[in-house]
Amino acid sequence: MTTFVLLHGAWHGGWCWTRVAARLRDAGHSVFSPTFTGVSDRAHLLSPQIDLHTHVDDIVRLMDAENLHDVVLVGHSYAGMVVAGVTEQRPDRIRTRVYLDAFLPRDGESAIDLLPDHIARHYRESVSGPGFGWLIPPRSLEVLGVTATEDLDWLTPRLTPQPWATYTAPLTLTARERDVPAAYIECTSWMRVFAPSAERARELGWPGYELDTGHEAMVTAPEPLALLLDRLAG
Repeated sequence: MTTFVLLHGAWHGGWCWTRVAARLRDAGHSVFSPTFTGVSDRAHLLSPQIDLHTHVDDIVRLMDAENLHDVVLVGHSYAGMVVAGVTEQRPDRIRTRVYLDAFLPRDGESAIDLLPDHIARHYRESVSGPGFGWLIPPRSLEVLGVTATEDLDWLTPRLTPQPWATYTAPLTLTARERDVPAAYIECTSWMRVFAPSAERARELGWPGYELDTGHEAMVTAPEPLALLLDRLAG
């Protein structure tokens, strides 16, 4: 049995892993899929003070409270930042980390630094307008590759704005983080915003994989994603 900790991307909650988590549990694994402070089912805790380090603390505290060891830590999209921050703080508890179409930061970088310029500009405009200066409104799911009506109906009412500070806070990373084994999975059937991060992973010599699906792989391709995660667990 392997312990998986599955981390969701911006605007989502831990519930978005439901289809993958069920398959991993059926394979005999233990699965945690927490929701970050201030979003989705924890949106009642939303405040301008929530930043990336809040979300890193969420997962560090979970791992400590549950006494988790030998963890496969999986981060989707924005949560690649959280994976890196958690690994920096608890490298001895992580067997391997998996970046699923996710940011792969270097020391001193923030999430907004890793977006293509035109998308980063769109985020800033959204924050300064409908985001009231401190929130990132949810992006179009169709842009992210979700097209099935049942998937749109499931996701849309559950998405909530993302605190802007989660995208602007930088990480401090050292060899503690770099020395933990890792793999990268890129979703290839959309605009491939995370291709530069996938390229970083290749330059680092990490195992790399591709899924022929849109960005929301845990929703649109749960079976092949669960099979791949089971394989990566060894």
